[in-house]
Amino acid sequence: MIEVPIHTETIRLSQFLKLAEVVADGVEAKLLIRDGEVGVNGETELRRGRKLRPGDRVEYAGHVYNVTKE
Repeated sequence: MIEVPIHTETIRLSQFLKLAEVVADGVEAKLLIRDGEVGVNGETELRRGRKLRPGDRVEYAGHVYNVTKE
């Protein structure tokens, strides 16, 4: 599991993917999410605006990213 700290109470899924260096930009994030390649807390997530909070888990390509509070 890869810990990714955030500076705010919540972060949008697309922003989180950029912060975690999973994608290079928002367009790439949008495509991955739209194609159902990203999961949040064990379920496929299709909304790039999904709000994540510390404790949430994001899954992509066999990796798990844990949202933590900085």
